[in-house]
Amino acid sequence: MDTLKKLNKEIIACRKCPRLVEWREEVAKVKRRAYQDEEYWGKPVPGFGDPDARILVVGLAPGAHGSNRTGRQFTGDASGRFLFPALYRAGFANQPSGESRGDGLVLKDMYITASGRCAPPANKPTSEELNNCQPYLERELEIINPRVIVCLGRIAFDRVTGILSARKSVGKFAHGAAYRLDGGLWIVCSYHPSQQNTSTGKLTAKMFDDIWKKAKTLLDENT
Repeated sequence: MDTLKKLNKEIIACRKCPRLVEWREEVAKVKRRAYQDEEYWGKPVPGFGDPDARILVVGLAPGAHGSNRTGRQFTGDASGRFLFPALYRAGFANQPSGESRGDGLVLKDMYITASGRCAPPANKPTSEELNNCQPYLERELEIINPRVIVCLGRIAFDRVTGILSARKSVGKFAHGAAYRLDGGLWIVCSYHPSQQNTSTGKLTAKMFDDIWKKAKTLLDENT
């Protein structure tokens, strides 16, 4: 879709946040020892997936040595190694892994994006930085016009509901919660598949699988 391609070019060229520009480029220059021989992306990370998707997945922000290295959302880090197998099991991905932009991963009926497009220090973007990114998310919502939005984490939930607040007020963030907005749009909440959540058991594989089963069920109800 030309409009989505145009938006992604704008995202990649963005330099609105000096702190994030400095950090992402410094990380890409210094690199992690394990990736010394790789060329880091070091730019804002656009969304990717099926442009005709009915499900939009919204995360937090790129990881310093994950998406900031590979240039694709959730690719090359622990979060992606938990996410993509779940999407494969649910039938939304053609393979259970995603380690690089050229690895052949294809998403089906799903588009993945984030609240923030640049890797933030300590994985914590500021409110101002997220505000700078918000217009990109707004435009993605308009272009894709999803039937289900899966919010990975509270920040993604707050950002999405902030954009859609005029349509209908929704409840609080809670893992597994689902809210129906005017027009039949559903918002589904999930804990973020960060290593902090998955290694502690706060988010298990079964809990995550149930999220994607719920998203599928809600799609079927809307057809």
